[in-house]
Amino acid sequence: MDKKNYTNGEVTIVWQPSICIHSTKCWKGENSLPEVFNPSERPWIKPEAASTERIIEQVKNCPSGALTYFMNNETTKTETVHSETIIETVPNGPLMVYGNIVVKDKQGNETQKNKVTAFCRCGASANKPYCDGSHNKVNFEG
Repeated sequence: MDKKNYTNGEVTIVWQPSICIHSTKCWKGENSLPEVFNPSERPWIKPEAASTERIIEQVKNCPSGALTYFMNNETTKTETVHSETIIETVPNGPLMVYGNIVVKDKQGNETQKNKVTAFCRCGASANKPYCDGSHNKVNFEG
């Protein structure tokens, strides 16, 4: 899986474009952080533009889990959610699964997912079973 890292020296933001659903929550809206996340610029993530605490707060709001972070002075560990699994249908968008799940692909390979996973409902994703934001391009309604 393709991952891109952006760091301010204290925290590293990890972006996985293949699972991004382009919700725009990172750069648009009331609680967004456009000084750090700006898709019209390159690089589109500038972690030096905000405090580490604010970056962490914003990354935790990513609905697909495409944005994650780790502290540079800590060893990388997987965050595990300790709760029931909750499934939410996003209007005209993906099926969001909150909690710890194992996804098995057609070859039988298993992938552990924690926190939030966005599954395609429109059938147009190039990264099935995961949502890649294609529902916006095909004007999916459901």
